[in-house]
Amino acid sequence: MKSKLKFMLLILLLVSTVLAGCSKNKADDSTDLSDGKKEVLVIGTEGTYQPFTYHNEKGELVGYDVEIGKAIAEEIGMEAKFMEITWEGLLAGLDNGQVDIVVNQVGVTKEREEKYIFSEPYLYSYPALIVKSDNDSINSFEDAKGLTTSLNVSSNYALIAEDYGIEIIPSETFSKDIELLLAGRTDVVVNDTVAFADYLKQKPDTPIKIAATLDKANTVAIPIRKKDVDLKEKINNAIITLRENGRLKEISEKYLDKDLTTPESN
Repeated sequence: MKSKLKFMLLILLLVSTVLAGCSKNKADDSTDLSDGKKEVLVIGTEGTYQPFTYHNEKGELVGYDVEIGKAIAEEIGMEAKFMEITWEGLLAGLDNGQVDIVVNQVGVTKEREEKYIFSEPYLYSYPALIVKSDNDSINSFEDAKGLTTSLNVSSNYALIAEDYGIEIIPSETFSKDIELLLAGRTDVVVNDTVAFADYLKQKPDTPIKIAATLDKANTVAIPIRKKDVDLKEKINNAIITLRENGRLKEISEKYLDKDLTTPESN
């Protein structure tokens, strides 16, 4: 009888040990799955527009917009994953769900607001009219009416060029626009003061100058699909936090040499 009782106790002990082990394994598995794994935020960007989104000498994707995207993702507890797409395809990528948001100097316009909801602005820059250094005949955007510029036809600056009657020759990058201007194939370049300053920083001997700027700042924000209202709220809260804790200013000064994150700072 005693041996039978001992045998039963031994069986119960073995069963409880196995069950405890299974329970521990399940808990460990659960922890392993959650540790270090975050929901991914897929961010569309060009990777060809310095100083906002470009590749450094090591081939790494860097820039103001890239670091802004990473900071926002971190703030809302997500992992930033960048997908490089040409400007023409960025908003289409947002439409078809290829990316969750676009962080690529997207200006807020009435036409875009009809299709997307926008985050809080995270940058304010001024449109500039760029000409060759020896050109003294153009001193305002009005002076450029009927002249030519090269631009990405769906860019923020194409809309400005159209407003001032400037003829647009399709192009893809700001550096290409400057090349065409210097070659005499176009008359002006429409872009912004930040891109101009950065270009001269990289190539200080380039014979170009700003002939005129617009008084109204170009408001840059993040376009989001209209159905993603919750995501917009999270991103807005992140931008507000990053502005309040000084991170936005820090990133701006790192890449743009000054704080362009509020209208007052311009």
